Amino acid sequence: MNDLSAFAGPSIEWLSISPLLALLAGALILLLVGSLTNEWPKHWYSLTAVATSVAAIALSVVLWRDVSNDGAKLLIGGSLTLDHFALLGSIAICSAVLLVSLITSDYLSRDGSDAPEIYALYLTAAIGAVVMISSNDLVVLFLGLETLSLSLYLLAASNRQESASQEAGLKYFILGGFASAFFLYGVALTYGVTGTTRLIDLNTALTSYISVPRNDVILLIGIGMILVGFAFKVSLAPFQMWTPDVYQGAPTPVTAFMASVGKVAALVALMRVFVVAFPSRSDDWGVVVLVLSAATLVVGSVVAIVQTNIKRMLAYSSISHAGFILVGLEAASHRDSVNAGDGLVAVGVYVALYAALVVGTFGVVTVVARNSSSEANSLDAFKGLAKNQPILGLVMTVFLLAQAGMPLTSGFVAKFGVIQSAVAVGSYQLAVIAMVCAVIAAFVYLRIMVSMWLSDSATTEKVSVPMLSRVAIGLAVAFTLLIGFLPSLILDLTSNLAELATK
Repeated sequence: MNDLSAFAGPSIEWLSISPLLALLAGALILLLVGSLTNEWPKHWYSLTAVATSVAAIALSVVLWRDVSNDGAKLLIGGSLTLDHFALLGSIAICSAVLLVSLITSDYLSRDGSDAPEIYALYLTAAIGAVVMISSNDLVVLFLGLETLSLSLYLLAASNRQESASQEAGLKYFILGGFASAFFLYGVALTYGVTGTTRLIDLNTALTSYISVPRNDVILLIGIGMILVGFAFKVSLAPFQMWTPDVYQGAPTPVTAFMASVGKVAALVALMRVFVVAFPSRSDDWGVVVLVLSAATLVVGSVVAIVQTNIKRMLAYSSISHAGFILVGLEAASHRDSVNAGDGLVAVGVYVALYAALVVGTFGVVTVVARNSSSEANSLDAFKGLAKNQPILGLVMTVFLLAQAGMPLTSGFVAKFGVIQSAVAVGSYQLAVIAMVCAVIAAFVYLRIMVSMWLSDSATTEKVSVPMLSRVAIGLAVAFTLLIGFLPSLILDLTSNLAELATK
């Protein structure tokens, strides 16, 4: 028999992974206590998820202070990282969970179908997302990716009364399985060339030798397959075909969750993998990222114009946002430039601002549409909204202007950051494409605003905004305007975001 007494596991700094433990504790409370007790009072399930998110955010803030004082570091034998980039992503994810849980509670309470399972899935998805953005190992990243993906598949199909929800869950599951297969096969090929799956060790292995002639075919195929796997998850063109159907069919609060938590996790993980593990091959993948970014910007902006369903419009809008964020990754690929780190900072700021912005936008859609039917989510449902409910119309207008990147909103700060990072490294062609596509996308948001303010409603019934949804939307719009007027609040905090954990 093997002598197991000689096995020594890695040391674990429990405080450093406390946000993950808080999310896990909340999920267990909802599942175990919720299943062993009678039905809880109204809104208690969502408030438990909210309290869990607040605890995780508070712990992340404490860790942010520690990293500022002591520097970034690796955790659990080097498999996870603790740095400002990961913590900002964690705060954005937990904030999105908080806001979506409030909106979901009102959404489910209308039909009397409030249950702990949905909120537990939110928290398990958040656990997978936090593991993804903080992983320093491709295998650990894959585990986080699958934890997030499996939760999202169930959430997309969670409305058993709507066939569109079942179809959305099935489509997402099938295409997500393909994406995971591409990613895992890319990891296998990369491991075959380098003998490691650790991100930092991958960079060390790839910079320690020079192949002559330099034709690392297997390595480049592996990197390409990893990029394809991420492209499916992030909805990059031409891998975005699942996004409009899934966003339209899923319950609207779940769509908000996918558009925020799912996108933040995949984009931050994509950024870390390519900046940390493959900087020595940036000449190869940087061109591909440039093409993907340009294609995603064009597809997301142009195709959204012809849509009549509000959720499909916002789905293509999220695709366009992914293209903008990829501009920051392309800027970071210019490792010879002294401004390459600006791309990393711009991406971190963008995903943090985008998470609150997109949840607020879908929160208004949830209140107005009331259900997931095509008629309820059509553009006609927003006709005359500003006349019947001026405050709600004004709030939606703020969100739409922010998504268009108008000044004095957080959207302007986000888009200006990524475009500035592209200009700083000399990617002028991509910066021009991004600015042109921003103008094209603004037409989509203008259509919705015209429908709200200048069209007459078919009904005189006022849209009621439940209390918890009012709180969630209010917090989102306040953050959107606050960062728009005082961008230094986040820019000063994220000035050292590019200092990633390496030891």
